[in-house]
Amino acid sequence: MSSPRVAVIGAGLGGLTCARGLQAYGYPVTVFEREASAAARPQGGMLDLHAPTGQTALRVVNLFDRFRELARPEAQELRMLDPGTAALVHQEKPVEGEYYAPEIDRGQLRGLLLDSLPPGTVHWGHSLDTVTARDDGTASVSFTDGTTEVFDLVIGADGAWSRTRPAVSPATPAYTGNTLVETFFDDVDTRHPALADLIGPGSLVAGAGRTMLGAQRNSGGHVRVTADFDGIPLGWLETAGIDPADTEAVRAHLLARFDGWHGRLLDLIRRSDGGFVIRPIHVLPSGHTWDHVPGVTLLGDAAHLLPPHGIGANLALIDGSDLATIIVTHAELDEAARAYENIMLPRAAAAAEADAEVAVLMDEDPAGNAGTARELLNERLLNPGTA
Repeated sequence: MSSPRVAVIGAGLGGLTCARGLQAYGYPVTVFEREASAAARPQGGMLDLHAPTGQTALRVVNLFDRFRELARPEAQELRMLDPGTAALVHQEKPVEGEYYAPEIDRGQLRGLLLDSLPPGTVHWGHSLDTVTARDDGTASVSFTDGTTEVFDLVIGADGAWSRTRPAVSPATPAYTGNTLVETFFDDVDTRHPALADLIGPGSLVAGAGRTMLGAQRNSGGHVRVTADFDGIPLGWLETAGIDPADTEAVRAHLLARFDGWHGRLLDLIRRSDGGFVIRPIHVLPSGHTWDHVPGVTLLGDAAHLLPPHGIGANLALIDGSDLATIIVTHAELDEAARAYENIMLPRAAAAAEADAEVAVLMDEDPAGNAGTARELLNERLLNPGTA
């Protein structure tokens, strides 16, 4: 009897974790990724991997020790500053030996997962067109190059704008009214020592009303800066007559929006090395679910897209490790997919509820509630019925 054919759509963190878990038990799997190579684009900033979720997933797939070699526990430090004076108003510092939520570069974590897979597992340059569930319980995968393959199970790990999702759900992401604007510094310790001292070893944030400015230290002296605007329409720069690709025009517009903030904080915008990337934040409906469709399931952002409050990557990792473990411990693939969804969907709904409460807590008192917010998220993920 031939082995079941399993396809993972998307070589992100969740999909690669699932593939790693399956292959660790000798289960064949193919990962399809639309990007041409692992180096096709930057992978983003730092991730804080939580002990109950992201770290647990890496233990399950036997990559925790390698993660420990790359992670930066000192980056758990958080500084909150007054926007008008740049004075420190709140600080969270990890105690010695604390490893609850260490940071790691997203690119490093993805590379760790990719390196754990045998060559040829990931098929690069395969852009998905559609996934179609078939009457026999399998699913066909059609690519934009005109080719089609049939699998016993297709796992949609293809992110916010998933092309796998329509096979099980009509839901699409909606704009939240929140937009992030990102820029960066390289070699900050040598070239901008004053800013390096301001930021510290982890992250800093300052907020006034519905506007925030933050900086996050990555590895190798790289710093990612984020301006966060809530209650802003899509296309707000274009409406103001500004081309988002015009770096200096965007810089001037942002500085005007932060008028009155302390100069040390404004230097995060004024002196940045890079251009500006505009990231409108979209989410799936809270509690997004679907009736089980044989031959297809989802994980990560494809299943439960949340605001970027530090839980999305952790959820994707635990989704991937759970699905792999359930598949290898069930005799039937469809039974395994159902069992996985019965765990993942309530957990995702609990995360969405907790995330909404976190947003309220942070609006009320970001300095005083930062630790409480993280604890709330993890408690709900471990105990989805405790809303």
